[in-house]
Order: sequence, then structure tokens, then C-alpha cells
Amino acid sequence: MSRDKHTTSRIDEDRVEKVAYDHRLFLRLLRYGKPYALLILTAVFLIILAAGLDILGPYLTRIAVDRYILIGDSQGLLRIVLLYFIVLLGSFGVRYGQILLTQYIGQKMIYDLRDQIFTHLQKLHQQFFDKNPVGRLMTRVTSDVESLNQMFTQGIVMIFGDVFLIAGIVVMMLSLHTGLALWTLSVIPLLFLASFLFRKKVRRAYNQIRFHLARINAYLQERISGMAIVQAFNREDRDFEEFKGINWQYTEAFIRTIFYYALFYPAVELISALALALIIFRGGWLIQDETVTLGILIAFIQYTKMFFRPISDLSEKYNILQGALASSERIFKLLDTRPAIVSPVGGFRKERLEGRIQFRGVWFAYYDEWVLRDIHLDIPPGRRVALVGHTGAGKTTMIRLIGRLYDVQKGQILIDGVDVREWDLQNLRSHMAVVLQDVFLFSGTVLENIRLGRTDISREAVIQAAKLVNAHDFIQKLPGGYDAEIKERGGNLSMGQKQLLSLARALVLNPDILILDEATANIDSESEALIQKALKVVLQNRTAIVIAHRLSTIQHMDQIVVLHKGCIREVGTHQELLRQRGIYYKLYRLQYQKRRPARKVVKPLAEKGNL
Repeated sequence: MSRDKHTTSRIDEDRVEKVAYDHRLFLRLLRYGKPYALLILTAVFLIILAAGLDILGPYLTRIAVDRYILIGDSQGLLRIVLLYFIVLLGSFGVRYGQILLTQYIGQKMIYDLRDQIFTHLQKLHQQFFDKNPVGRLMTRVTSDVESLNQMFTQGIVMIFGDVFLIAGIVVMMLSLHTGLALWTLSVIPLLFLASFLFRKKVRRAYNQIRFHLARINAYLQERISGMAIVQAFNREDRDFEEFKGINWQYTEAFIRTIFYYALFYPAVELISALALALIIFRGGWLIQDETVTLGILIAFIQYTKMFFRPISDLSEKYNILQGALASSERIFKLLDTRPAIVSPVGGFRKERLEGRIQFRGVWFAYYDEWVLRDIHLDIPPGRRVALVGHTGAGKTTMIRLIGRLYDVQKGQILIDGVDVREWDLQNLRSHMAVVLQDVFLFSGTVLENIRLGRTDISREAVIQAAKLVNAHDFIQKLPGGYDAEIKERGGNLSMGQKQLLSLARALVLNPDILILDEATANIDSESEALIQKALKVVLQNRTAIVIAHRLSTIQHMDQIVVLHKGCIREVGTHQELLRQRGIYYKLYRLQYQKRRPARKVVKPLAEKGNL
């Protein structure tokens, strides 16, 4: 697949579905409020009460003008003013409680949603993370969830307040004077037309905003993580131009949204001004006919201004709702992704493993090309086995399949005679420990990184494991020793030190199966010699699989398996394989020549056959 096609494929995964799914998405979002139904009903009641108190204001103005101001009754006017002041205080108290309660409900719902997303991410299969950039997933948990936060705290519940306020205003206007109310409401079709056009355009624009934001996050995460490569190969200018293009597309989408708002708000103001003009024109006429009082006309003017304010608020709520729907579709797409690898119901469990590993006719491919082809291998309990071969031969894939990070397409992998697909995943992996070449350390202390959160592992056990792998001395020299803080991804440690911590992390678990994938690749010769000495003790009485390119480190293994192009080509001990003068012999000769310059001319290996 070309880079352009691959990029297009990744980009398309960030696009959202059509508007027809809005209703489905909205109902699904409402389910997160089910545990807080009583609190939500209370908040809605407070919103309705606040809307009712707001509606009382113009009505009290009408009474004050018609009954007291026009006839000069100062005592009655004072009572109305005091009543108006009490209404304002009541409105303040109700809105304070409503906002506090609404924000609390929204934060609790977002808390639940973030927990659900993180839990779901931990259950997803490895191939999902192979295909999805970290930046995109970060967007789901941060930006997209924040959009839902705005909807829960400012959108859904607040919409009730605006709707009830509009309905209350219409009822009050009709009760005061039906004819004048109909004149005032005659502009509503124009308002509906403006809102319809606005809604259609903003929905599309907000989809584009979220789409381009996800691209920015994914690009940033990738470039920041690989900044050493960017700087080493002078890619700063080229990457800047690429980022500039992505950034401008995001900016354009945002400007387009602002453009629609810049049209909509003045349109609402214009329609509001038209409604006021109709009230003054028709109201003045009716005052002359003495069918409308001055107080009613003033109340109508106040109600009209109040009527268009929630209309504008609803457009803003719609803005929030559209952003939330665009985000929710991506979040639900993530949550609806089924883990490809799960524990079977009533999966097989065991307290301790014997450690027997069997590959029976295993075929595996990450995409279309087979990485492993008809692998047959039997590793007895307690056997120390090394996997060797050229890069891409399938060594790392084999150890990934043992822990069921991936599932085979053909064949079986058995642990203690039971297919790994029949094991309880958590139980199976708890009996294994893996040391990878690319060590990942978490932010926290040295002790926490070796324990990996398991409180049942004592400090003494951690220290003992560190001593076995020669990590104790350098840990003691760190500020704080085992309580020293490790920066993100172990930025304050050398590659060798990180590798030693990773090895201690594996040994402290006392696993039944120990897997070492180039575990000594980044360690100096002196440390490697000490580790090799420790491994002779540590690897006893447990099954061990070691991947190594340095053949000098695996000579003591019970069995060496030579892989080539996804197939097992040779099996035997170090001496047996050398006597066969096959692939292993050639690999060993190549490494031996590199480490010890030849004193005489050696004939090319190609004379004895190609690999």
C-alpha cells in the first residue's frame, strides 16, 4: 500500500457518520445519566422554576405601570418593587443551585465515561493498537470527552430551561393580548428558516473540526515521540510544512464555523428588531383604540427581548450539541470495537505451570503475508530454548503468540497441553514474564516500576531481584535509591540501566515461563557477563525462551531453534548445530569474524550454499 493510500485510510477512520444517526447517538448519550436520574429531575425542576421566576418580571412591570405609575400610587408601586426584588433574589438562589447541581451531574457522567473508555482500551487486542496512532486515541479520551462534558454541563439540561422560558413567554403574551402576540410571533417562520440553514452548515463544519483535530494530535504525538530521528535527519523544515498544512485545514474548518455564527447571530438580532418594530407599530395603534394599555405594550417589549435571548442560547447549545455528537460518534465507534482476543467463559486456570510449550502446525500473518509457516516445536518443562535467525524470521512473533497477544490463523499453541485460546487470559499471562529489547518504563519510582503495582511483592524481593541482574549498585547511586523518581519512559536512565530494571521486573515475579527478547542487547560486556552468570541460576527449574542476535550469549542453552523466513530450519545444541555446518554455523562464523579479525583469507560463505 502506498503512503498516500495508507494516510487516506487512517484519516477516514476519524470521519463520522451522517446526520441520520443523531437521534440514536443522543439516546445513547442519555443512558449515562440513568444512575443520576433523580438528580437530573431535580435540576430540570430548578430550571423550570428559574424560567417561571424570569417570566414574572415583565408581568410585574405591566402591573406597576397600569395600576400604580399611571395613577400615581406610590405605596402600591413600592410593594411591586419589593416583590420584584424578592423574585430576583429567588431567581438568583434557584439558578445558583441549578448550575451547581448540573455541573456536578455532568462531571460524574464524564468520570464514568472516561473510566469506561480506559477500561475498554486495556481490553483491546494488540492489532488494534498497531493500526491506531496514540494521538488519535488520546483525542478520544481528552478532546472528544471534553465536548461531551460541555454538553452534559451546559447543553442537555440547560435546553429545558430555554424551551420552558420560550413556552412561558408565548403563553404570557397570548394571555395579555392575543392579537398583539400573533403579530409578534409572525416572525417565527423567518427564525425557523435561519435556524435550519444554520444547523445544516454547522453540523458539517463541526465534523471537520473534530476530524482535523484528531489528525493534529496524531501527527504531534508521532513527531514528538520521534524527535531524535527528526533532528538527526534534518526533517524539521519538511515536518513543519506538513504540520502547517494540517494546522491550516483545522483553522479553515474553525473559521468556517465562525463565519456561520457571524451570519446567524446578526440574523437573529435583525428578526428580533423586526418583531419589536411590529409590536411598537401595532401596539401604538391598539393603544389609540384603548384595547391595549401602556403597561401591556412595555411588557410585550420586555417579553420580546426575553424571547430572542433563549433563541440565541439554543443556537449556542446546538453548537455544543453538534460538537458532542461528532465526538460521541467517534467515542462509540471506539467503544463498539470488539476485543479480538478475550478469555473464554470459564477459561482454564492453574495455580502453577509445568511450563510445557507446544507449537502444532502454526501459521500466522499480521496482514496478507505469512510470518510463520507450519511451525512445529515442543519445549519440555524447564527447558531453556533460544530462538535465532535473521531479522524478520519470526522470532518475536512466536513469543507474542505464546502469551496470546495475537491469535494464530492456523494450528495450535498449547501450554501444559491446553490450547492458549482455552486459557483464562489473566491467569495465563500471570505465569509469564517478558523482557523486551525496547524497554518501557512508567513515570514513578524505581520500586514501583519493578513491582508494576503488585503490593504483594515485598521491598526485599525487589532488592534481591535487582542484585541478581546487577542492577542494585546503580540503583543505590540514584537520588533516593529505590524510591528515586523515573522520568517519562525512563528519560533519566541509560539504555543499559533500563534493560537491567526490565530484567529485575521479570525476575521478581518468579514466573513459570520467562521470555527474553534481546534482553542483553543494550548492556555493556561487563554487565552482560554478570547477567549471564545470574541467568544460569535464575533460569533453573523454569521454562525459558531467549531471543538473541549475539550467538555468544546462548551457547549454554539446552536447545537452539534456527528460524529462516518463518520456518524452523534447524534445531539442536550449540555444538550440534556447528557440526551441521548449516544456517547457524554461517551466522556464527559471520559474528565470529566481526568480533575477531581474520588472520587469513576465508572463502566466501556463498560457496557452501545460499541461505
